[in-house]
Amino acid sequence: MTEFLWRLPTRGDGRRALPELRSRGGFAGPPPSTPATDARPGRYGPFDDLTQIVHAAELAGLDGVLAPYDPLGEESWIVAAGALRATKYATVVVEFQPAFGTPVYAAKMSATLQRLSRGRLAWRIAVDTDAADAAARGDGVTGDERYARAAEFLTVARGVWNENTVPGAGFAGTGFEFDGAYYDVIDGGFRGILSGLPFPAVHLSGTSAAALELSARHGDVHIFTETPDGPGTAIADLRARAAAAGRRVRVGVEIPVIARESEDEAWARVHRQWAETGRDADEATALNLGDGRWAGFGAFGYPQPIGLVGSYEQVARQLSTYIAVGVDTVVLAGHPHIEELHRAGEHLLHLADPAGRTLAVEEVTA
Repeated sequence: MTEFLWRLPTRGDGRRALPELRSRGGFAGPPPSTPATDARPGRYGPFDDLTQIVHAAELAGLDGVLAPYDPLGEESWIVAAGALRATKYATVVVEFQPAFGTPVYAAKMSATLQRLSRGRLAWRIAVDTDAADAAARGDGVTGDERYARAAEFLTVARGVWNENTVPGAGFAGTGFEFDGAYYDVIDGGFRGILSGLPFPAVHLSGTSAAALELSARHGDVHIFTETPDGPGTAIADLRARAAAAGRRVRVGVEIPVIARESEDEAWARVHRQWAETGRDADEATALNLGDGRWAGFGAFGYPQPIGLVGSYEQVARQLSTYIAVGVDTVVLAGHPHIEELHRAGEHLLHLADPAGRTLAVEEVTA
């Protein structure tokens, strides 16, 4: 069964095309005062909106949500913890940069969150962030060295988790020992109530040789971004590297969508949003790749420039092509999020993955 996740908006949400004008979540300033406005402070906060989105994802039948790493948005660990507390079944993927803390600290927090959620937490490691972001964090690790550090990070995290003995590391006495280029651990490891929990599934991304090699050796799921030529070559490279390492890594794709009852309605939404950004309409048309993919989503604040536009049937058909080539995880996004989530759940997912969605309904009602 294909796993469908939803990318949460951690920097505000709303109907407007430009992210800085979306007022839901409190990132664009307070709403205008009207006679019907309750001006008392503390009535509703930014996380009330996020909680509604998380609930919408679970109610719409998605398998989980992604709390993305965003230096200018809400802290992903806090968002993930709130999402785990607000849901019963959803997987919650927390994205974070390895320099935020030690792997032992990340593992300890995750063990507690696994206890809180009965094992529903997953990780997404943000290795390839830009230089300005790294400098703002005081992080001096650059280039392919970031991937070497990430490999050590995951080795140590798995080691102290006591899930298994990691090649190149070992156990001395009753604790985990590791002497690496970035991390040293002496007599580490979780015992008692923090032991025996499922280690979070590790999601990674990127198409460089270093990124694919990291996933081949340490990842559980590798998330690709759509390109004009498609991710097929990079997927084949990943599978070959994983096979050489004696492993299998699940494949995912992250892609925004605008899906409506008809193709014309979907493109009308694109053009209305495009006009709001002040750009020339011909430019939007030129970014149509001709097969239901459109390369203008970056103008609306999405980190993925290419997404899907069309009727529910057309978008589902393109999603089905990903599934047919072995994509196991699809991360969707669309704003305003509550409305788009319900559209996806009601009109899209059962078309894109009919066997899997039917099975899920039968399991719930059995």
